[in-house]
Amino acid sequence: MLKGIAMLRFFSFPVALLAPFGISGWLALLPSHSVAADTDVAEAAKVVEMVQGDADAVVTVIEYASFTCPHCASFHAGPYKQLKNNYIDTGKIKFVFREVYFDKVGVWSSLIARCGGPERFFGITDLIFKGQKDWAQAGGDVAVANALRKIGRLAGLEGETLETCLTDSEHITALVGWYKDNAARDEIKSTPSLLVNGINHGILSYDDLAAIIEEQLAQ
Repeated sequence: MLKGIAMLRFFSFPVALLAPFGISGWLALLPSHSVAADTDVAEAAKVVEMVQGDADAVVTVIEYASFTCPHCASFHAGPYKQLKNNYIDTGKIKFVFREVYFDKVGVWSSLIARCGGPERFFGITDLIFKGQKDWAQAGGDVAVANALRKIGRLAGLEGETLETCLTDSEHITALVGWYKDNAARDEIKSTPSLLVNGINHGILSYDDLAAIIEEQLAQ
């Protein structure tokens, strides 16, 4: 299930989702028919851009990442923390996190991360990446789903809230279309990919990323 520097593939996801299984209430997103790349305006409006830092900063860094990508987890355990301390928390940059979906588990993870809203998103994202090896290798779908639900509960999300987030089919459809639009427009080929002021630099070390940011700040 885990992928290294994951190469982007466009999956076809069903608009009509399969029924939840067991008592978990999890939706199975299996390949069926594709969601249109140009999502409906109403659906697109349901997707909230997850942002940290100064919204008006002259430098914008966008990270494209998959919750099932080990190199994305490594980035968040190291370079991202340095980036946050030195550039995000100081208001020097605007940082945007955009999910990439390789499979249904990636979508499940995203639903958990987004369930607490923008205020909790990055904290839950940190928990998901920290526990990636455990939940991603928990076993079958039910075991993985339960492990992700546990992360949601650890983040303070109530069971009823989790189920509401996980069974919102309109939100899921919107997220999948949003991801496909973003990936096509920004020519995302792998994860993690880092864009600085619209230029895609792929995966970068912290030092290389900082150097590019400093160059942009100096202009």
